[in-house]
Amino acid sequence: MRASKGDKFVQHGRVVGQHDKIGEIVEVMGQEGNPPFRVRFEDGHEGICSPGPDTEIRHKETRSS
Repeated sequence: MRASKGDKFVQHGRVVGQHDKIGEIVEVMGQEGNPPFRVRFEDGHEGICSPGPDTEIRHKETRSS
C-alpha cells in the first residue's frame, strides 16, 4: 500500500460502535511510498503505522493548473 505525505490514513473501527481513526501522513519512512508511515491523528497524537487489512489510504487530490 503506497502513500504520499499529505494523504489520509483511515483505520476503520474493528467492532460495532467503534469510530474510524483518521490521521494525516506526515512522513513516508519506507522507500517509494511504502510503509511505515508517520501519522498525525486528529487528536494530535503521532505514531509510526503500517497499514493492515482494516486500513485505507485516501490520496490527496492532485490538481493541474
